[in-house]
Formats: sequence, structure tokens, C-alpha cells
Amino acid sequence: MKAVILAGGLGTRISEESHLRPKPMIEIGGRPILWHIMKLFSHYGFNDFIICLGYRGYMVKEYFANYVLHNADLTVDLAKRSVEYHATNSEPWRVTLVDTGPETMTGGRLKRVAPYLPADEPFFLTYGDGVANVDLKALAAFHKTHGKEATVTAVAPPGRYGALDIVEGRVERFIEKPPGDNGLINGGFFVLQPQVVERIAGDATPFESAPLESLARDGQLMAWRHDGFWAAMDTLRDKNNLEALWASGEAPWRVWA
Repeated sequence: MKAVILAGGLGTRISEESHLRPKPMIEIGGRPILWHIMKLFSHYGFNDFIICLGYRGYMVKEYFANYVLHNADLTVDLAKRSVEYHATNSEPWRVTLVDTGPETMTGGRLKRVAPYLPADEPFFLTYGDGVANVDLKALAAFHKTHGKEATVTAVAPPGRYGALDIVEGRVERFIEKPPGDNGLINGGFFVLQPQVVERIAGDATPFESAPLESLARDGQLMAWRHDGFWAAMDTLRDKNNLEALWASGEAPWRVWA
């Protein structure tokens, strides 16, 4: 199965970083968050990616074009004008990088990469700004059992503030960043049948509006619940929290060896 990653947005809520680079290239532990997402897919055996580019997309192209160079020891012989690579640390990835336009909405980006998708098999779709320890094999298996056009991963977002459990004025318990109000939200990991693209009108269509709404209305959208770790990197605070988790050596989304 191919994995489509939306990586073209402006990332205005994290402008402290995104004014210099596209949001998926903002680093966690010295690696772009896009790399972390792709490592999750690769851990479960999904290594064929289509990345939808937009804002500063050339930076993503340059990153992958020079991936081996940046991840290997090498000897540069200036006299012979040659480069010899040693101890390369490459990934088993096939990465298709598609310029889907600087202003295109999420649905429009998916529609633009449709020619690169097989016409007869489902594919993953996710965003380039969130990490999780989602079991992608289980998600794909669930999708194949129900026969509908789309599956969305449902998650309970974490609360942003500590909570007080108060009884008669006395604090019985303090809970640091408990789950939210138990409402489930779109966790951003989809499995879709190819015909879903037909529900997208064009560049101006957000995937989260008319396409998903029509899928739900037609009974073609199923939910797969993920109760593990999930985090979106929307703000600098989110980025710093993920950075701290990575630095601790206990990043929950690092399921790979």
C-alpha cells in the first residue's frame, strides 16, 4: 500500500519555525517530523510514499535528493572529482515528490496526486505534522474487513491543562494533562479506496469538509479507534513538548528499533 502525506501547508500557527521551512521539515531530535512519520510507516512495512508539496516544497525535494549524502560517511577526492560513500545508512523508501501548488487545499492536493495511485487498491493518507504509535497494519486490516470507501483513525486528544479533582473544597487528586472531554477527533491516519478522490471537486476543496461529510452521509466512512499516543504539532509549544519527549529517550511514537 502507498502512503500519501500532505506536506504543503503554510503552518501559520507555528510561524516561529515555518517562516524558514515547510512545517513537515521542522525538526524533532535533529530529524524533520516528516522523517518520524515515514519511520512509523516503514516499521509496519509500508515504504512507498507520495508526498504532496506546496509551500517551500523545494526544501523537501532537496532533503530527499541528498538523503544518502547526509546520512553516510564519505571520501571526497577533489583531484579526481569523485565521491566515495562509506557506511551508508539508507532507508528502504521509494519517495514520489509532487508539487501540488502553494495554495491548494488538502483535498485538492490528494486529487492532484491521483495519477500516482493504483486504481485497484486502497492507500493511506496522513498529515505531515503529527506523530503517533498507531498500529498501521491493524488499521489497514480493519479497513479491508468492512468494505467501505474510507476509514478514519479516531483519537481522544490530550487536555492542555492539569485538572483538579475537588471534593468539598479539598483537592483529592491532581491530574497532569488528562484526556479531553472524551470526545473523539480525526487523528489524521486514513485508509481510502481510490474512488474517494472522485468526491473532491478541485484545488479549493478541503478534504475535511465536503469529501468526508459526503462519505459519512453515504455510510461509507468507518472509524478505527486508537487509544495510544497521538500528538499534533500545531504550535511551538507542541514542538517543544515533542522535542522533550524525544530527548528523554521515551518518545512513545518511536516504535522502530
